[in-house]
Amino acid sequence: MKTEKLVFKASTIGFPLLFVLLIWIVFWLEVRFGYNFNKWGVQPQKWSGLKGILFSPFIHGNIKHLYSNTLPLLILSTALFYFYRAIAWKVLGLGLLLSGLGTWFLGESGSVHIGASGIVYLLSSFLFFKGIWSKNYRLIALSLIVAFVYGGMVWGMLPIEEKVSWEGHLSGFAAGILLALGFRKVGYASSKKYEWEKPNYKPEQDLFMQHFDEKGNFIPYSEWNNEEDNTRNDDFENANSHNDNLTYRYIYTENKQEEENRKV
Repeated sequence: MKTEKLVFKASTIGFPLLFVLLIWIVFWLEVRFGYNFNKWGVQPQKWSGLKGILFSPFIHGNIKHLYSNTLPLLILSTALFYFYRAIAWKVLGLGLLLSGLGTWFLGESGSVHIGASGIVYLLSSFLFFKGIWSKNYRLIALSLIVAFVYGGMVWGMLPIEEKVSWEGHLSGFAAGILLALGFRKVGYASSKKYEWEKPNYKPEQDLFMQHFDEKGNFIPYSEWNNEEDNTRNDDFENANSHNDNLTYRYIYTENKQEEENRKV
């Protein structure tokens, strides 16, 4: 499993902030200059409507629609870049394509689908299932947080409300599952590599491992044979033989009050 060092870089929050900023700029242009970008959304079963796969996430119908997507998009995309930096752009790119195509196929003819909620469902799904399948306690914890905070989003994948793009939500969720499955062998960014995880690790040179026999049974120090003890003592003395010529000087204080006031 491939891993990378876990570091919070500027790009971890920089790219999600840029994405959100672009969405708000597009909405401001519509309001300020009276533009209507809805025609650039996904128009199902229409060849010209395929352009909406790229542009629809940046278009929103009203301020409520925009605000409801902003915070989840910022939080989930930041988590994606923090834990899966090596594949973050692949997940976003492929997820955008898959969710958009799914919306184009499932959507009702004559409708227009806009908004970044499909990306929100994509990220929620990917982070949840990738964390569960990784069997890593950090990522499982992340999955539980996603499920707790955004678990209610499951109702958005059902055709309950007429003007809600359940097709886009469902497509984004399904795309997240597919990508989590496709990248299941890619590990999360690891902050620490333990000694026994390194390729040059030798168990016979590990002092801790010497407490166990070939069958894995624990051997207390008191039961080590004398020959092993002597060998270890000889090694310790040889390692410290260069310190034989050192002179140690000790300073004693006669004033007890002075000793108590001294801070170290």
